[in-house]
Amino acid sequence: MDKLPDLERLSEPEKDALITALWAEVQLLKARLAALEAKAQEPRKDAHNSSVPPSHTPKANLPPGPRTGTRREASVGRAGGGRPLHLAPDQVLIAQAKTCPHCGGAVQAHTQHLQAVYDKIELPPVKPIVTREEQYGGQCPRCGQSYVAPVPVGMEPGTPFGASIQSLATYLRYTHAMSDERLSALLAQVYGVAISEGALANLFQLVNIRLDHRVAEILTRLRRSRLVCSDETGARVHGRTQWEWVFQNAEVCVHVIRPSRGHGVIHEVLGDHRPTVWVSDLYSAQQHHPAAQWQVCLAHQLRDCRFAIEAGDAVFAPRMKAVLLRAFAIHKRRDTLAASTLYQYRCDLQRRVHRCLALEPANPHGRRLQKRYTKIQDHLFLFLDDAAIPPTNNASEQAIRMSTVFRKVTNGFRSEWGRDLFAAVRSVVNTGKRHGLSAYQAIQKALSPLGSLFEPG
Repeated sequence: MDKLPDLERLSEPEKDALITALWAEVQLLKARLAALEAKAQEPRKDAHNSSVPPSHTPKANLPPGPRTGTRREASVGRAGGGRPLHLAPDQVLIAQAKTCPHCGGAVQAHTQHLQAVYDKIELPPVKPIVTREEQYGGQCPRCGQSYVAPVPVGMEPGTPFGASIQSLATYLRYTHAMSDERLSALLAQVYGVAISEGALANLFQLVNIRLDHRVAEILTRLRRSRLVCSDETGARVHGRTQWEWVFQNAEVCVHVIRPSRGHGVIHEVLGDHRPTVWVSDLYSAQQHHPAAQWQVCLAHQLRDCRFAIEAGDAVFAPRMKAVLLRAFAIHKRRDTLAASTLYQYRCDLQRRVHRCLALEPANPHGRRLQKRYTKIQDHLFLFLDDAAIPPTNNASEQAIRMSTVFRKVTNGFRSEWGRDLFAAVRSVVNTGKRHGLSAYQAIQKALSPLGSLFEPG
């Protein structure tokens, strides 16, 4: 109602109807106000009680201490502080006095005692190694066919930048999120390699092609895996939101970036493969996994229980949180427990969950969690049956953490091949990490025709 009608012209029944309508509108507004006030009283969601990233969590100031005051204390990790001495120094310089600095008198070397030992570390001069290839050929006098002499592997015509430059540029760009402009300047000023931003783009397109067979190798192993853990995060491509998915276990890690966050991506990546166990959070697309069994990430559940407790639920969430913490404690001891004992523990946990579900919480957050666990109670403690199953999906979150940092630093990708190259590099780096390789070592081996990501560094 935008304008109050002329009350003198209204009949008694019309006035009664008007009063009834206004009364209903007032009640609706009061209910909305009460809901807004209740929401304002709820605790703020942060990284400790929800899936909000740590970057969105306010950080309190630390109290003054040895590392926050004006004077920084020396390290107490070792006597005297400092770094440990190198086990195999390249050279040793011995400083012995020939004359006394006080009176100028001669002193003998055998009368002196060692006073201090320390290292000085320097980098060698860095300059590129340029190999000029002179390739000859001619015409065979026997058959008359033209020929060209073969060149060693890796010395074929094409880009002048070899595998070492390709590995370093890829490492700096996609592990340290360095822009093409800064990368070009670094290579020129530090390494003496003049390479333009356009040449870097051409180099990365070549790297993208060379990594195709490595990604295919990783994907083949994923499609034979019994256990798959998965998560997803946002990505920016051509100024639009897409989604980066990760599929990983203890052996391999596959990243793909797609416009969709739907479960079709899962079936695209896995193909016809049906893993035995799936580990993920409660996102709806993840629940449409093709695996026979599903382990819910308990780290997410603990944070949700904590939020419900902070929001006032004193009935359901505290008891459910205690059950989850007990499950974690049992998991830490599983190597010391017999299979029969583990089975009894799991049965006990299931009974505790049933008792929690029989409670009657009045708080809406408690009721929401109770409704959730009524549906997923059979997927909470699968990890107690199989030591290979993790109780959380933390490894997947760690695998995509660098992707989130890269997105914030670079604001995303401007090409489809750049998007795919980033996913390929993250697949290579995270798979190499699972086999003891550093990020740089993994990229080097992936770009080498002889290296393997499935061998330790």
